Amino acid sequence: MSKNIPVKKEVLFIVNPVSGGRRKNKLQDSLFRHLNNKKYNASIVFTEYAGHAGLLTEEAVKNNIDIVVAVGGDGTINEVASKLINTNTILGIVPLGSGNGLARHLGIPRYIPWAIRLINNLKVTSIDTATINGKPFISIAGVGFDALVAKKFSDSERRGFFTYAHIVANYFMYYKPKKYKIKLDDGSIIKTKALFISFANSNQFGYNTTIAPNARLRDGKLDLSIVKKPKFFDLPLVANLLLLRAIDKSQYVKTLQTKHFTIYQRKNRNVNIDGEAIKLGKSLEVKVNPLSLKIIIPNNNVQ
Repeated sequence: MSKNIPVKKEVLFIVNPVSGGRRKNKLQDSLFRHLNNKKYNASIVFTEYAGHAGLLTEEAVKNNIDIVVAVGGDGTINEVASKLINTNTILGIVPLGSGNGLARHLGIPRYIPWAIRLINNLKVTSIDTATINGKPFISIAGVGFDALVAKKFSDSERRGFFTYAHIVANYFMYYKPKKYKIKLDDGSIIKTKALFISFANSNQFGYNTTIAPNARLRDGKLDLSIVKKPKFFDLPLVANLLLLRAIDKSQYVKTLQTKHFTIYQRKNRNVNIDGEAIKLGKSLEVKVNPLSLKIIIPNNNVQ
């Protein structure tokens, strides 16, 4: 009597070749070597231009691929994940980018063999996503100074923490806080002048800088963090609070939770969408899409 042979799942690795600075052949060998080939049939494709990862993911969904693994930074993860929302295809992550905000929140390691081990274990949960004027984001978005930094960082030829820190230091002193009006889901209005305002699904920008310590990926809410510009002599304290996951204790930060809100800017300025800067208009409607994305996680509970 023959035994039932388990059906292998189909896995597609979508790789941003710019992220991580690894050679294509070496990276491909590493991904395949550590994947459990008794459980998976795997293929790999390298992106060739901005937006390519999204197109490849759409095709994978149409072809009933079981798992699509984004290999890259937060921008690549956003492109892939945006096309997996409300589908049965599962997102995997091998973080090779600079900030890796979502991967850090989830506890996904940057070391490739360990990240692949999570895919082999295949523990899956569903997390919230959100949209700004219909444009999806998975981890964090926002307006103001962080969107300026995202724009300058994406335009830079270099990546990494020191480039990010250099941009922040160069522009911070001269950046003037902007005026915003926020209409919350209960109808109340907040008028404010802020250095930046973050819409946090996960808890950090990346580089372990935590802007929303209490943000959770499965609570159906966003943490709306309104950040005033600190005085110069308070900067070291604010920086430490970011790294210590206690920025919500700062006098310069006000945080509230909401499912749906609209924020009004005086000009059509850049919006930070998972580390990418784009313009979406002066009026920005932000909505949560609860438990809309299936994702592979470590064995700890996701918050």
